[in-house]
Amino acid sequence: MATDLGELLVPYMPTIRVPRTGDRVFKSECAFSYDSPESEGGLYVCLNSFLGFGREHVERHYRKTGQSVYMHLKRHVKEKATGAAGGAIPRRRNGKVFLDLELNRDFNGGDYEYEDEAKLVIFPDHFEIPLPNIEELPALVTIACDAILNAPSPYKKQESDSWEEEIQVSKHARSLTQQENGVRIPPSGWKCAKCEMRENLWLNLTDGSVLCGKWFFDGSGGNGHALEHYKKTNFPLAVKLDTVTPDGADVYSFDEEEAVLDPHISEHLLHFGIDMLQMQRTENGHHTDNHVQPRVSDWEVIQEAGLKLKPVYGSGYTGIKNLANSCYLSTTMQVLFSIPEFQRAYVGNLQRIFDYSPLDPTQDFNTQMAKLGHGLLSGQYSKPPMKSELIEQVMKEDYKVFDLQQQRGISPKMFKALVSKGHPEFSSNRQQDAHEFLLHLINLVERNSSGSENPSDVFRFLVEERVQCCQTQKVRYTQRVDYLMQLPVPLEAASNREELIAYESKRKEAEENMRPPPEPVRARIPFTACLQAFTEPENVPDFWSSALQAKSAGVKTSRFASFPEYMVVQIKKFTFGVDWVPKKLDVSIDVPDFLDLNRLRATGLQAGEEELPDLTPPIVIPEDTRDSTTNNSLESPEIDESSVMQLAEMGFPLEACRKAVYYTGNMGAEMAFNWIIAHMEEPDFAEPLAVPTYMEPDLPSPSLPTTSALDNQPPEESISILTSMGFPRHHTIQALKATNNNLERALDWIFTHPDCEEESEAMSDTADTEPNDNSFSNGNAHSDSSLSPDQDLSSPRVRDGPGRYELFAFISHMGASTMSGHYVCHIKKEGRWLIYNDHKVCLSERPPKDLGYMYFYRRLSSC
Repeated sequence: MATDLGELLVPYMPTIRVPRTGDRVFKSECAFSYDSPESEGGLYVCLNSFLGFGREHVERHYRKTGQSVYMHLKRHVKEKATGAAGGAIPRRRNGKVFLDLELNRDFNGGDYEYEDEAKLVIFPDHFEIPLPNIEELPALVTIACDAILNAPSPYKKQESDSWEEEIQVSKHARSLTQQENGVRIPPSGWKCAKCEMRENLWLNLTDGSVLCGKWFFDGSGGNGHALEHYKKTNFPLAVKLDTVTPDGADVYSFDEEEAVLDPHISEHLLHFGIDMLQMQRTENGHHTDNHVQPRVSDWEVIQEAGLKLKPVYGSGYTGIKNLANSCYLSTTMQVLFSIPEFQRAYVGNLQRIFDYSPLDPTQDFNTQMAKLGHGLLSGQYSKPPMKSELIEQVMKEDYKVFDLQQQRGISPKMFKALVSKGHPEFSSNRQQDAHEFLLHLINLVERNSSGSENPSDVFRFLVEERVQCCQTQKVRYTQRVDYLMQLPVPLEAASNREELIAYESKRKEAEENMRPPPEPVRARIPFTACLQAFTEPENVPDFWSSALQAKSAGVKTSRFASFPEYMVVQIKKFTFGVDWVPKKLDVSIDVPDFLDLNRLRATGLQAGEEELPDLTPPIVIPEDTRDSTTNNSLESPEIDESSVMQLAEMGFPLEACRKAVYYTGNMGAEMAFNWIIAHMEEPDFAEPLAVPTYMEPDLPSPSLPTTSALDNQPPEESISILTSMGFPRHHTIQALKATNNNLERALDWIFTHPDCEEESEAMSDTADTEPNDNSFSNGNAHSDSSLSPDQDLSSPRVRDGPGRYELFAFISHMGASTMSGHYVCHIKKEGRWLIYNDHKVCLSERPPKDLGYMYFYRRLSSC
C-alpha cells in the first residue's frame, strides 16, 4: 500500500511545498467565503500556496492553477451526551495533529465536544488519503502535512513579526534636553511654522517647534521642514501631533533615522502643556477621563439593554464578530452593504470578481469585499435554530446562552488584515473612529474601482466654498469634492440651558467641597441649531487677498453644489480639552427621519458681486536657495520626488504621480492624491508631464502626436509577451501603463479589468480620428446621466438631484472618546428598525436616534 501511495503522489511531488518561515497558512478560513473546518464541507488547504478553500471554491482554484493536492480539514461539533461529566476534556480524533488549529470560541463550553479529521484529497478524481499516514506517505508529504497542521494563525504571525521589527528605545530619550522657552501647544489649530501645511505635523521635543514632515515611517507626506530644522539645530526627537494617546505617541529620531520609543514621552510632552497623565485606563482596558463620570445609561439605551429583543435570521441579518475593538469596522460595513450600489458592485459581480481574482485572493480588495458582502447578504451564516421551541424556552430562561450558541456571525479577520495593512491605527487592536474608517474605506474603494462601477459615487458630492475678503468685499467661488456632512454641536443652543447651568454650579460646588459629583445632565440640542451652525460664516486663517496682494481678514461659507444619492451626516461630538484630554460631548439631538437640504443649494456668483483677481500668493524662497531655483526653473520643473514615490507605491502610474505633485505645487502627497482622484479618468491621465516653456513662438498643435507621448509607450518586448498570451494589444498597453511596465502586475491588472478591453480599443480608434481638445477632458465618455448640466467635465463624477432625504441607518458610539467604548448600528429594512450589535442582530424596540454619531440618509425617490 505504501508503494501504491508513493507512486500515486509522484506526479504531484514537484507541486508540494513545506511551509517556510514567512509563509502564511490559512487553515481556518476560506479565501472566498467564511467556510471553516467546522463548516459542513470542511476546508481544503492547498499544499502549494497554503490557501484555504471551502467546498464551493476549491474546484475553481484547481482549474485556475492546476494544483491537485489539498489537505481536507473537518471538525465535527456536537453536544455532549446526556449525563456527561461537566468539565470533561472533549474527545478528539487525531488530536496530535490539530493542537494548533484555532477553536471556535462558541464551542469552548462544557456542553460541546468535537472530533477532528484530516485527509489528503487529489483532484480532479477526489481520491482521499486519511491522515496521519506516516509510514505509507513519502517523507516530503508527511513533513508538509505536519507543518501545515501545526502552523500558527497567519494573523498572529503578522502581529508578532511586526512587533518584533517595530521600534526600539531612542538613545536620546533619557538625556534629552528641553528648552525653557515658554512654548505651550494647543490641542488643535496647528500649522507648520514655515509653510501652510496643517497635516502631518511634528512637534520637536527640544524647542517645541511645530513643523511638517516629509516621508517618515507612517508614509505621510509634507515639505520636509521638520528635517530641515533638525539639520540646522541637531534637535533629534519629534512627535507626530495627531498620534498622542494615553499609550504614547509616534516618535521619530532624525539622528537614528527611524521611528523610536521614548519611555519619558509623558514628561517630554508635559513640558509643552500636553498632559498625558490625565488619561488613564479603567479596569476593563478602556480609556476615560478621570473627571468624567461614566454614564451607564448610554450603554443601556443605545444597546436597548433590558428589552427582550427578538433575533432575526436570513439574508441581510448576519452579524459580525468583534475581533477585539473592531466594532467600528463591523458597523460601517453593515451599513455599506445595506446600500444597493455596494450590493450590486460586489455581491452582484461575485462570480466575475472571484473568477478574475489574482493568485493570492487574500490580498485583493475587491475579492475580500465581495466575500464580506456575500457573507452578510447570503443568509448562509445566519440560519435559525433547528429546535425552535427549545431555543425559545432557553431565551426566556437565559438570553446569554441562546446568544452564544445560536447567533455566531462571521469573523472578518482576513478582511480587517487587508484593509488595515500599513495603516498605523487600523492595523492595531485599539478602538478607532468609525468616521475615519469610513473615509479610509471609501479611499480604498476609489483606488480599486478603476474600469468598473464605483459604488462610493453614491456618497460623492461637490461643495461650493465662497471666500470673501472683508476689506475689499470681493469674493472667490471654488468647488471641492466631499463625502459626508459634518455638523457642529452648538452647546449654547441647548433647549435645557438653565438645567445645564444649574448642574455646572452643583458640580463645581461638589468639587470644591470634595463631595461626589451630581448626576450628569445631557444637553438637548435642536437639529435645526446644528444646521444653522453649519451654514454660519467662518474665519479663514492666514487669508491672502489677491485684491490687496497681502494677508487680510477673510470669511468662508459652504453650500452644496450638488446633492449625493446618499447623504452621510456626522455629528461632531468628539473634541479635545485644553489639557489635551479627548472628550465626548454628552448631547441629545432630535435628528429627523426626513431631511430637506434644498435651501443649502449653492447659487454661484451673484449679481453685484465682484470676483477676486485670479492670482496666486507669492512663494517665499529662502535666500540661500533663490539662485539655484532660478537657474533650475529654466531647465525642468521642480517636483518633490518623495511625494511622487509615495503615490506610485499606491499603484498609480508614475507619470500621473509626477503631474499630480507638479500641479499641486509640491504641497505634499495628500494634496496630490486629491488631484489624482479628480483627474484619473482623463484620457491623458498617465501621459508624461508636458510643461509649456512660453519661450518658443511656435508651439506644436495639440492635435498632433508629440514625442513625449511616444516616449511613454511601454517596451515592445513587454507588449509582445502579453499579446502572445492572447490579450489584445490595446488592452496590453493600457495594463502596462497602469502598472509602470511591471509584467506581473500588468497581468493581474488585465484579469481584474476585463471591461477595459473594449473601452481601450474604442478610445484608441477615437484618438486616431478626432483631434484632442485640451480645453476639455473626455470625461463625458464615462459620464452619468444624472450629472449636473453645468458641471465641469474635468470634475469627479457626481450624481446630483434634489436634496430631500429619508433616514435609513445610524451608527452610535458609547464611551468617553473614540479611543474607547463600543459601536452599534441601527438599520431600517423592510419598514423595520434592526439593531446590529457585533454578532447579534435583532428587531429594535426603541432605536435611540437622538444619541447617534453618524446618520445615513437616502434620497427620496418621490421628490
